[in-house]
Amino acid sequence: MLSKKVIKDIQSLGLKKYREETGLFLAEGPKIVEELSRIVPAQIEAVYATASWNGFAGELKNMNEVSEAELGKLSQLKTPNQVLAVLRQFPAGVPDTSSFTLYLDAVQDPGNFGTIVRIADWFGVKQIVCSKGCADLYNPKVVQATMASVARVTVFYDEEESWLRQQSQTIYAAALNGKILSSFSNIEKGILIIGNESKGIREEFLQLSNERITIPRRGEAESLNAAVATGIILSHLLG
Repeated sequence: MLSKKVIKDIQSLGLKKYREETGLFLAEGPKIVEELSRIVPAQIEAVYATASWNGFAGELKNMNEVSEAELGKLSQLKTPNQVLAVLRQFPAGVPDTSSFTLYLDAVQDPGNFGTIVRIADWFGVKQIVCSKGCADLYNPKVVQATMASVARVTVFYDEEESWLRQQSQTIYAAALNGKILSSFSNIEKGILIIGNESKGIREEFLQLSNERITIPRRGEAESLNAAVATGIILSHLLG
């Protein structure tokens, strides 16, 4: 049986304050925990799983079998799913200015943010730089949406919002009033700015861009979801 302290400590990781204090985060569900167990086993601090989980139990330290009721107390999900892992956060370091980079301007929705991380991983983008106001990478909803890509894409936070001004690479901005996407050739280097879900890219960042990219619209929708737009643009630029 889990102690009240263990339950409280794990529940607290749903809050950014405690994630920052401890340097830990949560991942839940068989698919994401099994993949993280395979690619970053050393990052896993503890695993809490029901008897029905058939994951890598023999290879993980600090394995704890729990009841479904206990897992429900630990989980951040509405419907807990067999296993929850506590992991150490990944070191961020400094962005590699020689490679392609996504820059997110206040992308706030956790699901959008996590999906963008997953899309970046799909297209081989290894780093994302975030302005102030972006969702926290280790928010449980973000981690869930990344589906383990959180371990393969390095995310940096540009709290002073000075990083873009220091770059010499070509800066592309996803905007409604730019050149049609099909007019761009494949690229290997550069920076692509994706804007806030409702407000788009701030004018100060638009002014820093060398090229503005527009996805041609055939219908009447006002705009595209930020993650969808990211996938479409990366498919063309990096495909």
